[in-house]
Order: sequence, then structure tokens, then C-alpha cells
Amino acid sequence: MSRLQQRLQDQRFRNDYQLVDGAEMHRANPATFHVPPAVLKRQVRPGQFVELRIDSPRFSLHDEVAEKCPCPSCAGPLSKPILKHTHPASLFPLPDQVIPSRGWGEDFWVRISERVDDLFLGVVDNVMVESRLHGVWFGSEIVFHADHLLAVHDVHRRELVSGMDVQDLKELAAWLAELRGPTT
Repeated sequence: MSRLQQRLQDQRFRNDYQLVDGAEMHRANPATFHVPPAVLKRQVRPGQFVELRIDSPRFSLHDEVAEKCPCPSCAGPLSKPILKHTHPASLFPLPDQVIPSRGWGEDFWVRISERVDDLFLGVVDNVMVESRLHGVWFGSEIVFHADHLLAVHDVHRRELVSGMDVQDLKELAAWLAELRGPTT
């Protein structure tokens, strides 16, 4: 077992929080929940920002009607809110915000520091709202699998494509055509 595999297996978050499997969420909601295709995930490397989500089933639903609480990634209805950090803090620093912990899920950015096959080590690059509950803080190291990726930050778009060979570009084009749907 590799060092990253062992760290992923040993990694624990407080209060039953877990990293959300973006690939699984996409399979369950393919029309609305999009994640990077395999061809993009293969291009991701150290120094780049990727988005992850952490959530816990332990906390109850929020008081508002779930249908009024849209997922920040797919706009579908949620049973509880997901807090979203739009950009990494090192790219767009924000003033400190005081938001009460409520047990919500949280989307956040990580700067990759190491990659071994489909496993990554990264550093959290957002001031997390729910840190008191899940124990993940700005600057925390986190280990994750490619399936956990929700997005690759837009600043890396050109970098990702320029690293592709012809076969990768064809695969990317096929994925984009699939997203657009049938043309008339």
C-alpha cells in the first residue's frame, strides 16, 4: 500500500464528515451534477486548484424548505445547504467572515501538492466555515481520490488542454459534444 493510500485510509474527519464522491453524485444526477471528465482529471497535477466537498449525514435538515435550497454545483434541491467557496483564498483573498456553524456541507478549494496515480495530497486554500465541526482548516493537508474532484479551477483551463496529446483532445471533444447534446 502506498503512503497516500495509507493516509487516505487513515484520514478521519470529526462528526462523521466525509469527502463527497463527485463521480457518484454525477452518476446519480447526470443531467445536473457535472464533474470533470477522466481526460481532464488525468491532466491535473501539483500546483493546481481543485474543488472538493465535505459533508456529514449526522446533522439534521435546515429549517427552510429543502426545495428552496439549491445545490451550488447543480442547482438541484438539497435537504440541507452546502456552503460554497467560489475561489481559492490565495487567488481572491476575502476579509474574515463570521458565520455560525450549522452542520452544513462545504465546497472548498485545495492546491495539489502531490499526485500518485489517482490519489492526491493537497492543502486547503479556503477559510472554512464549518471547521469547528469537521476539523478541516485553512492550510490543512488532505488526501483525496480523483473521484472526489468536483471541479478544476478555471485558471488552469489552458494549462490542462495544452498538456493533452491528440487522443486526449479527441476524448475531450467527444465529452464536450456529449454535454451539448444532439445538434439539429
